[in-house]
Amino acid sequence: MKKSPILLSILAATQAQAAPKPVYSSHRLTSETVGHSVDISADLSGAKKLFLVVTDGGDGFACDWANWVNPVITGDFGTRKLTEMKPVSMSSDWGNVHMNKNAGGSPMIVNGQPVAEGIGTHAHSVIEFDLPPGTKGFSAKGALDKGGVAQGNGATVQFLVFTEKPAAPKRTGGHGGGGGLAPEDALEALNVAEGLKAETFAAEPMLLSPSSIDIDHLGRVWVAEIVNYRGHDGKRPSGDRILVLEDSDKDGKADKSSVFFESPELKSPHGVTVLGNRVIVAAAGKIWNLTDDNGDLKADKAEVMFSGIDGAQHDHSIHAVHFGPDGKLYFNFGNEGHQLKDKDGKPITDAAGNVVSNARKPYQEGMIFRCNPDGSDLETVAWNFRNNWEATVDSFGAIWQSDNDDDGNKGVRINFVMEFGNYGYRDEATGAGWSKGNAKTDEEVQAAHWHLKDPGVVPNLLHTGAGSPTGILIYEGSLLPAKFHGQMIHSDAGPNIVRAYPVTHSGAGYKATIENIVGQKRDPWFRPSDVCVAPDGSLFIADWYDPGVGGHAMGDLDHGRIYRVTPTDHKGYSVPAFDFSSPEGAASALGNPNEEVRFLAWQAIQKAGDSSVPALLKLTAGSDTRLKARALWALGKLPNRGADAVKAALSDKDEDIRCLGIRLARQLKHDLPAIATALVKDSSAAVRREALISLRFEKPEKLAPLWAQFATQHDGTDRWYLEALGISAALQWDACLDAYLALVPNPETTKQGRDILWRSRAAKSAEWIAKAVKNDSTPEAEKDLLMRAFDFQPTAAKEKALESLLQ
Repeated sequence: MKKSPILLSILAATQAQAAPKPVYSSHRLTSETVGHSVDISADLSGAKKLFLVVTDGGDGFACDWANWVNPVITGDFGTRKLTEMKPVSMSSDWGNVHMNKNAGGSPMIVNGQPVAEGIGTHAHSVIEFDLPPGTKGFSAKGALDKGGVAQGNGATVQFLVFTEKPAAPKRTGGHGGGGGLAPEDALEALNVAEGLKAETFAAEPMLLSPSSIDIDHLGRVWVAEIVNYRGHDGKRPSGDRILVLEDSDKDGKADKSSVFFESPELKSPHGVTVLGNRVIVAAAGKIWNLTDDNGDLKADKAEVMFSGIDGAQHDHSIHAVHFGPDGKLYFNFGNEGHQLKDKDGKPITDAAGNVVSNARKPYQEGMIFRCNPDGSDLETVAWNFRNNWEATVDSFGAIWQSDNDDDGNKGVRINFVMEFGNYGYRDEATGAGWSKGNAKTDEEVQAAHWHLKDPGVVPNLLHTGAGSPTGILIYEGSLLPAKFHGQMIHSDAGPNIVRAYPVTHSGAGYKATIENIVGQKRDPWFRPSDVCVAPDGSLFIADWYDPGVGGHAMGDLDHGRIYRVTPTDHKGYSVPAFDFSSPEGAASALGNPNEEVRFLAWQAIQKAGDSSVPALLKLTAGSDTRLKARALWALGKLPNRGADAVKAALSDKDEDIRCLGIRLARQLKHDLPAIATALVKDSSAAVRREALISLRFEKPEKLAPLWAQFATQHDGTDRWYLEALGISAALQWDACLDAYLALVPNPETTKQGRDILWRSRAAKSAEWIAKAVKNDSTPEAEKDLLMRAFDFQPTAAKEKALESLLQ
């Protein structure tokens, strides 16, 4: 779109000057903005000029019709309407600037309501006024006009008010996006939480479109750089790359870049993980091991660990691998991954005896996996997600991740992952997709979207609205403020934000709140794709920087940034030195917030064997529960030390440590029924939850009597606990329900009992569900849920039970 001569002259004249700051800047308005408008107020004390600026919000799209509604100035003279004053100059990239009409010369309409007074324009535009002496302030309502909104093709603007001639945002060319802000302007356009600051660590041309990052023990940033992706596949014939960025002078800015690996076979990498001289890359339907044998930052070997994953050019496919506190690897793929095969392309049968595929026997859609570092002993941890971009594991062994809704349904979710859980994206019984039905509110849509009212679906921890969630981590450092310690930090490219989700225990599950860390105030190209913690505890954010969210609509190939977030008074980038050669040094390094540091510490501890025990025991006696947890994992995996570690964990006063003890006992294949027997009356519902899950694969004679005791403790309100009961009984429902009925002979008469029946899948469940429906004490709302439970029962039993309701 050609710019007007007036606007071009203003922009050119100001390029050589320091850019003035706006006295007011709005957030980006879109057709989703409530009321399609924002209230504007600016202090003009002492100003002689007023410049009203409308930008396109940085997305480069058209249809950006905007109105300054009821614009007035106030001062010693009282109040004056700008619609009655003559501008010194005015320009608009499309249409014209009109008083009391929109940019097209028609009546102004905002959110369906006519507007009598205002200034109609279109981004980009600049309207200049001379101010009378004594001017004090300016107020108006900035609004989207129907002329743009009705076209459904953009309508995104930002309103700014200046008292000095504004400089244009410096823009660079892009592929289809119309250009974005230069790095220094993009940094200025970020909102950062109080007490923190963001600094640019690296930007183009040093890197392009970072989809994933990791940081090694030396503080170097490893980048999965995407160019050959989706519609741009083949644009760089030499292939996509894994980069290493270094800050050699420790000033917090990268000054050296190395290409670790580049190959035509490396397409659309969505995950990079550094573990010593091994770099694990998730790309092109495979998980690769890239090995640097001589430390020259060049991959000497490229070997496939897993293959056969569908969606090689899809963001709903394979994602990053992470190292857990238990010495295992964790990773996931979204609903386009479909199956997992070994390096030779052969289907994998997991530790539960199931072929890893989306054939609904029993797995479907997105899945999470855990395995040994060499890929052996693979477990399918949970399933039925849509686009679970990345999983993270805390020091206690609890797994957390985000999941993307069907776009536009405001149902992005954060999950605490109960192992072997079904997470409800598709109907468990039929595999069918979801339908809004009569759902009207966001809450109703979310419940329908994730099948939350179906028995057998693990509840969601938190809904975050619309978005395109990406990288996630558990911040277990101390550099950032205390409210972030031990909490999830998550990047969401859709709403252009990095958030934390502080959690607290709630029954057998959790509840969470939201704390924003970094967002954008006037640059919608900010697309945080990953977050990572450096050895000094600083937070790094990868910014794909794009007019879209990558994925289907990657609109730019020329940008990419990495930001570093630290406290406002923090200086430089200094990485601590580590001593992995001694047990004491390795144990100390186990307390670092950086994943690769902890990996190297783990490796050193396991190699040192018994000589590591004194240093680990010292950590287990400390007051830091997360450090105690890491030490217990490391101790428990040493030869002949597992029993002592499990005993110590199970007797700890902290419920998270007791949960760890159960998880460790499972991995060590200890006598789980004996452990569960000791915990059947534990005061923590979370501990009982983990005990239940640990019994899933036990024989019925050992499982059922214990399960029934756990089931009698269901309080009728805790869905997390109810689903843990379901996960535990899944392979032995007949025996479990019989044992429960022996303890509770009339479960249909109480809410607690009806919950158990609703969740059950035994041969006799249908007849008991019918009894619950017919029971006089059952509320009507419960009856609707109970009727849905019939859909998960065998056909013959269901039909017989339904017939009994007619009698």
